[in-house]
Amino acid sequence: MKALLAVSALTAALLQVAAPEAQAACGDGSYQAEVTGSGTSFTARRGGSTVYGGSSLRAAMQAANDSLTANRTYKERIVVRASGSIPAGERYSMRSYTTIDLCGTINVTGTGSGDYAPVYARGVRDIEVQNLTLTGTPLYGIFMRNVTNVVIGNVNMRLSRGLGVRIDNRGDTSQWSRNIRLDYAYVQGASSHAVETYGVDGLTIGTVVARGVGESGLLLNQTINATVGTVDAENAGTGTGYAAFRTANRNGRIGSSYPINVRVGTVKARGGGRGIFCVSESGGLQIDRIDIAQTGSNSILIENCYNVNIAAQGGSVTGPGDIRLAARTEFPVTRDILVQNLTVTNSAITESPCGTNTTFRNNTLVNSRQSIC
Repeated sequence: MKALLAVSALTAALLQVAAPEAQAACGDGSYQAEVTGSGTSFTARRGGSTVYGGSSLRAAMQAANDSLTANRTYKERIVVRASGSIPAGERYSMRSYTTIDLCGTINVTGTGSGDYAPVYARGVRDIEVQNLTLTGTPLYGIFMRNVTNVVIGNVNMRLSRGLGVRIDNRGDTSQWSRNIRLDYAYVQGASSHAVETYGVDGLTIGTVVARGVGESGLLLNQTINATVGTVDAENAGTGTGYAAFRTANRNGRIGSSYPINVRVGTVKARGGGRGIFCVSESGGLQIDRIDIAQTGSNSILIENCYNVNIAAQGGSVTGPGDIRLAARTEFPVTRDILVQNLTVTNSAITESPCGTNTTFRNNTLVNSRQSIC
């Protein structure tokens, strides 16, 4: 009995330690500027001064942003306690050392072209988007280019088109976007990717949930030193070659080598195009846990990739999509691939053409075939 009591006390203590901290409600805490209103009437204030009054939510947000201390090297915060519409061809542009907490819902209307987004940042540093709820037809929900020290907290997007979150360095490819953190993103209905990066060094993602997006759930291009907790996708890229989780364009390549530097906890995929797709000289990738079923194309496709560890801790793949190692002739052949610890059901494992130093071990085949070199 004493032993049981001791175990119970220890379990309780461990649970107490493991319990997550309570999250502050949207808008709580101190701030330097505030936007209020709804419909077609919005007000922006800095302290006791009104800096905007009018019909545009975007203009109110920009006025609040521009009212903050000039040339500061510390963060100041805007709280938006308003819901309203922003046209697809307009953008709220963040400045350096700014935090914004959006506590209403932004509905993006109309069409447009280019890199417009209701939350936009380019060539700035030390910015934070604490909460964002978005609906409608954006070109991008969040668009950030050549940025440093970014924190994005809780993102909820239920869209009819567009791309959810894109962070890249395509404006000046000599400069990486650096030190990017995205805690949680739920993206539904985007016509492109839920979340995409290109040219990022230092990426931390908690969870990406993608539902019915047109392309990938999470796509990493030329991104290094990345840690991802969970990618959870349903019907991502249906009828396409995209995947719940995709790496491309020399993702994970540091210099001319591929040390493991892109680490993913869990990839879960149901339906859609592919489950996992590594392509175009990417690699340096380890995925710990896999749960893939009913994809329309390959469950897993590793094509011209290098130093990839699939299912380091275990997982399952259920067809009809197969697991395939492949290579195109324009890139060096696939090499240093480890596929392990999987239960493969109603599917296949295929290696064609033969890679270099490929290993398949501890996989259980259920009504599945294997053709490897």
